[in-house]
Amino acid sequence: MIRLFNPVFVCFALSSAVAFPVMAEPSIIWPAGWEIEALPDTAPPVSRQRAVKHDADGNQVMVMELTTTQVEAGHQVNLQGVLQEMRKSIQKDFFRSGYQSVCNRIHPAALASLTGLETTCTVTENGRHVLSQTLVVAVETDKAYVLSYAGQADVYQASADDIQAARNSLKL
Repeated sequence: MIRLFNPVFVCFALSSAVAFPVMAEPSIIWPAGWEIEALPDTAPPVSRQRAVKHDADGNQVMVMELTTTQVEAGHQVNLQGVLQEMRKSIQKDFFRSGYQSVCNRIHPAALASLTGLETTCTVTENGRHVLSQTLVVAVETDKAYVLSYAGQADVYQASADDIQAARNSLKL
């Protein structure tokens, strides 16, 4: 089975030149029936929240994660460059695991009240669509945000309403 989530957020944190200790948590209403995972404490200035959807057998079939990173005062985040690096990292990870991936063009997208960028990658094995992963990034003066969601192809499609509801509930 494919590992549904790759920790590409390290790339984002490093490229945003982070520095500041405490920050307020954004709020998101996770979809009903999804398990909210307790994540290990991360050193500030990074905050992570995650929810996972399981199938009837208890297998993880969908993951959504929201990462907030404090941005150093005066630093300009190259959002396009950050998202390109994240996308490239995902594609390399899947390639190393024997999968092919194609990502759509990076395009404007909303993340809560912020204007950001988004891309979705389709992962295939021997020509069969097995997984989709979407990355949405946005930045405000002192914080950068990443919302990532990934799942098995059929579950990803069937979860479209859950994903949209979670995105609509997001308060940064």
